[in-house]
Amino acid sequence: MIPCSARQYTAVLDSELNAFAGETLCLQRLRLKLLIFAAVVCFVKFPVLKTFYRRALLQRNEPPGLRLRALLHTWLGVYYALLIKRFGVDHIHVHHGYFASWIAMVAARVLRIEFSMTLHGSDLLVHAAYLDTKLQHCKFCVTISEFNRQYILDRHPTIRPDKVIVRRMGVDPCTNKFSSFEPSRDNRTLLMLAVGRLHPVKDHAFLLRACRLLKNRDVPFTCVIAGDGLERPSIEWLIKDLDLRTEVRLVGHLSRQDLEAYYACADLVVLTSRSEGIPLVLMEAMAHGKPVLAPAITGIPELVLDGKNGFLYPAGSLEDFAARVELIHHSHATLGPLGCAARDHVHQHFNRTKNLAAFCNLFLEQISPAHISRTAERPYENPILQ
Repeated sequence: MIPCSARQYTAVLDSELNAFAGETLCLQRLRLKLLIFAAVVCFVKFPVLKTFYRRALLQRNEPPGLRLRALLHTWLGVYYALLIKRFGVDHIHVHHGYFASWIAMVAARVLRIEFSMTLHGSDLLVHAAYLDTKLQHCKFCVTISEFNRQYILDRHPTIRPDKVIVRRMGVDPCTNKFSSFEPSRDNRTLLMLAVGRLHPVKDHAFLLRACRLLKNRDVPFTCVIAGDGLERPSIEWLIKDLDLRTEVRLVGHLSRQDLEAYYACADLVVLTSRSEGIPLVLMEAMAHGKPVLAPAITGIPELVLDGKNGFLYPAGSLEDFAARVELIHHSHATLGPLGCAARDHVHQHFNRTKNLAAFCNLFLEQISPAHISRTAERPYENPILQ
């Protein structure tokens, strides 16, 4: 297995991830000589790539900027093929449906191998550029929820149903070992926790307006928002404008240890996103046995069963969100069985260990041993120049 990335990762990593990052083959920094060679191959291999050129430039109604990006990513796909050809790669899997999947598709075509991809949330529901072509040419497509699978099949009826396979994500089943930690505080005050990057799709503005509504109703609460991002200045301004400086705290990006402590002491973990796959944040909170409140969108109802192991509200409804928070606040002492049900549901269906094993087994089933044995006989054959 050769882990690959489009960009070099520059953030500070722990020792285990740092060792993994050291093994990763990065497209960038781009090598000028190989880029020039890739441009030549794009021309020489035109008959092989003409389907992608036609789709990128002539078919459907994508805007010119998107078409240009597809053309540039075709070039990068050939560059990627040249970069990995010496390893005798048998199959390429890409973990998102953004333009990296176009790069993988082109590289696989040039190398005469197969590719597959995983579709999560916004790469399917918001930024699904050229998804019809990617689905047509991939060996198989993995997605993380039944909602996503049905969404794909409804919008791409020519794709074989058995080609789209659900494999759920998951969390460490041991995360609940921190849930016994409870810091001293006023038990009358509801502690809400929101975890996620500060991005428009997370809709923290909705959360803050809901907090203002709760304050108007004299509900005692503290809302902690963990995460960072470009939206922070506008969120800080809205906190001041709504007079929520006493009730709302922005704590920025948290280490795993600090985040576990916040999960442990939270009374309620909330999510207000406009679009999601099935968020790991909700899985982590439920693994701690914590009540969660989230919008009833996309695959979330497959994780959160309303009133049984968590709570859902109609997306965009401030009134319903606030009413649910009030209900949870008044009945918090009776929610122990719900927390146990949440933990059990996550451990049974969203267990990282089980689901990773199922994901690995999928590759063993889908990638033909006969195909691998044939390519293994010629691992250093250069398919680029044939």
